[in-house]
Amino acid sequence: MSCRILLSLRSSRIAITKLKSITNSQFSTILFNRLPVSSISGHRNLHSHSSELGNSLIDPSLKIHLNDNAVHQNDDEDETTNEFLSRFAWIMRKKVKEVYPECDKSTVDGMLVLIVERVVSEMEKGGGGAEKPVFDSVDFSEDLWKTVWEVSNKVLVDMNKERKKEKMKSFLQCDEVKEMCRFAGEVGIRGNLLRELRFKWAREKMEEHEFYEDLEKLRKEGQVIEEGIKHESDTETDVGVRVDGNVEEKGENKVVGLPKRKGKLKFKIYGLDLSDPKWEQVADRIHEAGEVLWPKEAKPITGKCKQVTERILALKEEDGDDSLLTLLAEWIELLQPARVDWFNLLERLKNQNSPLYFKVAEKVLTEDSFQTNISDYSRLIDMYAKENRIDDTERMLEKMNENGIQPDTSIASVLVHMYSKIGNLEGAEEAFKILSSHGFQPDSKVYNSMIIAYINAGEPTKGETLMRQMETRDIQPTKEIYMALLRYYSQCGDFDRASRTSTSMQFAGHQQTLETCTLLIEAAAAAVDCHVEKVSSNFDHMVQLGHKPNDRCAAAMIRAYERTNSLDKALDLLLTLEKDGFEPGVATYSVLMEWMAKMQLVDETEQILNKIALLGEAPPFRVQVSLCDMYARTKMERKALQTLGVLIARKDELRERQFERIITGLISGGFLRDAQRMHEIMESQGFKASGLLISALKSGDLPCSMR
Repeated sequence: MSCRILLSLRSSRIAITKLKSITNSQFSTILFNRLPVSSISGHRNLHSHSSELGNSLIDPSLKIHLNDNAVHQNDDEDETTNEFLSRFAWIMRKKVKEVYPECDKSTVDGMLVLIVERVVSEMEKGGGGAEKPVFDSVDFSEDLWKTVWEVSNKVLVDMNKERKKEKMKSFLQCDEVKEMCRFAGEVGIRGNLLRELRFKWAREKMEEHEFYEDLEKLRKEGQVIEEGIKHESDTETDVGVRVDGNVEEKGENKVVGLPKRKGKLKFKIYGLDLSDPKWEQVADRIHEAGEVLWPKEAKPITGKCKQVTERILALKEEDGDDSLLTLLAEWIELLQPARVDWFNLLERLKNQNSPLYFKVAEKVLTEDSFQTNISDYSRLIDMYAKENRIDDTERMLEKMNENGIQPDTSIASVLVHMYSKIGNLEGAEEAFKILSSHGFQPDSKVYNSMIIAYINAGEPTKGETLMRQMETRDIQPTKEIYMALLRYYSQCGDFDRASRTSTSMQFAGHQQTLETCTLLIEAAAAAVDCHVEKVSSNFDHMVQLGHKPNDRCAAAMIRAYERTNSLDKALDLLLTLEKDGFEPGVATYSVLMEWMAKMQLVDETEQILNKIALLGEAPPFRVQVSLCDMYARTKMERKALQTLGVLIARKDELRERQFERIITGLISGGFLRDAQRMHEIMESQGFKASGLLISALKSGDLPCSMR
């Protein structure tokens, strides 16, 4: 029979009859004479003579109060006793089986009946050692009492741990601990550290609760004592007692206490009188603001609502908007979401189904329960801008205007970055004006984006104006801005402004690098009034700084020598550089090939073209213009038409000067029909031919100035 059936029969006459029959059986002798083994050890004396439950079975150092109240209900007593005996019987069964492995189940059950009945009797009589045991002919051995002692203490310790564990669970879910955890999450505490802090706070709250419970218990005990004293004093008469002929009146005991405080309590800290009533209003406002900053946790999603949520997360783009709207309406009806619930759904969508995230995020803006504000629009616009979704960004701006919400400074900053990235100068300027109208002082990132936008739009002077404005506000322009200006002036061949920008960089603390020196050399070489001396001096200055010339530097030097037709100096430079370990690249070979093509040296040009092919890189597009001009002037029709086909296929990349050079070469070689076709393409691209070129097309002969 099971242990719980045996325990339920512990108080009945039937159990006593069974126990007596078991006592006369064979295993009773075994139990009380053979139970001591080496595996069972402990203390001799079990009794501690206390009226508390089970005090005869526990060590005084491990005693606990299983119930906090002074008066226990019978049901609570039975439940606690049953739990104790159930755990006790479970552990004792294992120990009996270890000592007597040859005994069958019925024998072991009988032993447990005797042990449990004796333990119950000790519990009922409170461990009175002078009383006679229930079973006159039977007593436990020292080792058996020792084992009962150990098992009882272990059971009580386990019960105490279980009680504290259940109590700890309630404090883990209390509002104060949750609020502290939300604050910790807001400041960036995550993972194991947050878990440890949560348990620490819950343990402190539990200790605080137990402390006040003990105080309350002491207060109640004091009240009971006071009531007893008062009751005794009421029973006494107020008759006078004669002492040495004097009569003394015996009345109620006088209570001596502290004098009552007069005036209001004042508390000052750092010179502030916090006892002022106005601080109560401040505390209320702080509390209200805290509810906004640290919203409540999201509602638990269970049941049907959980199924709908999973279906929303599993949606695909091809399912259409109708399915999404239907599921969202059902989800809203089931959950009745607040703002924090919407954020929880959006976060899960962002992690699991990012294409659907933007649709739901836009749908949420129209929901009253979401409590939409301008920061929600700002967040969505920022995400669209980072992914270069210009149309979606502008659509969100239109929705803001329809709802009467004007862009704030954060949205304007995002728009400045976005429009400058795509080269929309008008949009960037409009967003920049919004910042100024709000009285916002742009930071270095906004200035950087605007200056880059002006440079890309071909208006570097406006960019320099903004740079001076930055300096007046003690904002140091970044190196990226200086390099963008220097690169623009280098491409335009404006050496004076490029040199001035380089000097400003050095004053700003940015040392000259190989890239800076290269851009200066290229600017000097591409200048209209190119002077070889300027290019050469900048080249020598770069070498003095310790930078080794690269392919672009060598190409710029050769281009400068080409302007003065100094082929011998160009070849000497290449030989000198090759001695120092320099290997010409695509840029150097391209300049040389253009030079050879102008001189109509076909073999040398094709030889350089083959060297470029060996490098594994395609020649620059401008090389095709030089090849077409050379083949047309040398009347090599097949190669001329072949290169012309390449140029027509990439006509969008051609500039006005390149069109004129191609048409001039075709006229010079006698390819008038092809020249007329290129002229039509030139006009379709928005370029106008010069008067000399138009007259040459009509006459079929080039004037001397164009040959």
